[in-house]
Amino acid sequence: MRDSFSGPFTIIKLIGKNSVEVKLTEEFSRKHPVFPVSLVKPYFQTEEDKFPSRKKNTTPLEIVEVEDSPFPVKKIRNSSRPGR
Repeated sequence: MRDSFSGPFTIIKLIGKNSVEVKLTEEFSRKHPVFPVSLVKPYFQTEEDKFPSRKKNTTPLEIVEVEDSPFPVKKIRNSSRPGR
């Protein structure tokens, strides 16, 4: 899956009421730097940006075998797909 948005990019100038020119990184240097304002959204600092020293939980989840599960499966429900 691709990200819906890339960035953040610095807005250089507003062109009319409906377009903005942005400063693109080297990765996007082949793209045209003018975009409609409908594709631009504000950047909000994420938790990772606010707390860069915070440790991330990178331990993998434990995989439980079906035979060893303390919760046996009695019935599978809602397995059909509507419209197919």
